[in-house]
Amino acid sequence: MNTRILATPVGKLRLVANEAGLKAIEFEHGVGKGSENHAEDKTLVAAATQLQEYFKGERKTFDLPLAPEGTEFQMSVWCALRDIPWGRVCSYADIALAIDKPTATRAVGAANGRNPLPIVIPCHRVIGSDGSLTGFAGGLHMKRQLLELEGSLQDGQYALL
Repeated sequence: MNTRILATPVGKLRLVANEAGLKAIEFEHGVGKGSENHAEDKTLVAAATQLQEYFKGERKTFDLPLAPEGTEFQMSVWCALRDIPWGRVCSYADIALAIDKPTATRAVGAANGRNPLPIVIPCHRVIGSDGSLTGFAGGLHMKRQLLELEGSLQDGQYALL
């Protein structure tokens, strides 16, 4: 595994990759004191560049080799998350419908919470059905920052799909 620490407007992120692709993005509170080991890892360089572009508002989608690990259900949720466009949000129920599991709202929430690639797989774009911000590994303050960066808040309401 190769790692790289990236300073961003929402704090430090640890990027983790192997030969298959980007494996994880960890938020500052999960980033320990370990050293970086990125030995010219092309995936880490591309991920760092694309994340910097994202935080500058220059990138709305990511084009990276991804290698998250999860169950078949989690992978289906994470795939559906990638379909939520920049500047929009949806509910856990919307994702459950998108994966043809309309009664799996809680399971969708659990899979959303286990997303190993936040921001790139935009789990921050999922909100409560009542329009409230709900859990996020980086904290609700960071979730709000990401949604504000993306322009999802319009006239005091989040822009739904």
